[in-house]
Amino acid sequence: MSTHSRAFVTVAAIGVLAVIAVVVMVVLSPRVTPPGGAPGPSEKPGPDYALAADPPPVAAERTRRGVAGLADAGWVDRVSAASGIPARALAAYAGVAIAKARAMPACGLGWTTLAGIGLVESDHGRHGGSSVEEDGTVSPPIFGIALDGSASSHIPDSDGGTFDGDAKFDRAVGPMQLIPQTWRNWHVDGSGDGKEDPQNIDDAVLATANYLCRASGDMADRAGWRAGILAFNSSNAYVQSVANAANRYAADAGDFVVP
Repeated sequence: MSTHSRAFVTVAAIGVLAVIAVVVMVVLSPRVTPPGGAPGPSEKPGPDYALAADPPPVAAERTRRGVAGLADAGWVDRVSAASGIPARALAAYAGVAIAKARAMPACGLGWTTLAGIGLVESDHGRHGGSSVEEDGTVSPPIFGIALDGSASSHIPDSDGGTFDGDAKFDRAVGPMQLIPQTWRNWHVDGSGDGKEDPQNIDDAVLATANYLCRASGDMADRAGWRAGILAFNSSNAYVQSVANAANRYAADAGDFVVP
């Protein structure tokens, strides 16, 4: 979860000598407007919440383990081509939505909301040249800026650098930009590989869904949806960006035409 300006540090291991890893860090400037998109000067603001979208169809035969294998592969490929969401990331969003619909049907969390968050947080794991590998792991791993209060919330280190590599301040981690405290509370293995990794998109998206469904009992309702997203990030501009992206993706999938 990120409560700070959208900026990230991508860390890539570029060599190993004995037990010493050489790491390159690319620091980018904070984003003023997240890629979910505040309306342009000639664009009308869209709905301020994610409209209900059709649930993804369930796979008759699973082609991946974990949540990524729950959605129909043909649907994933079709919607990926129409929306520009990488198929591996979309499989995670859709699979988690299916899993949550089974476990907590009252929550009403849709795949489009998860995809909207994934776009705003890390461009679906592609920020700074990263990508999502077939097993769901983001490579190189994605880290947010140090939450030192200068351009963000002030959050001193809470994990000894275990998750974020920073022993002085916390940083948001992974494709869904979860801070260490959030990951510690909601860590989960969504990929079925026996590991819980915030840099794995299946694990990170399922943790995000669990957080949202606890924060709001009804993510299908306007007030409930906004309450859930505001609990994830308290910026109204962020909420609108996620809503814009979610509704655009639903339209791309052919569920409706965005008003």
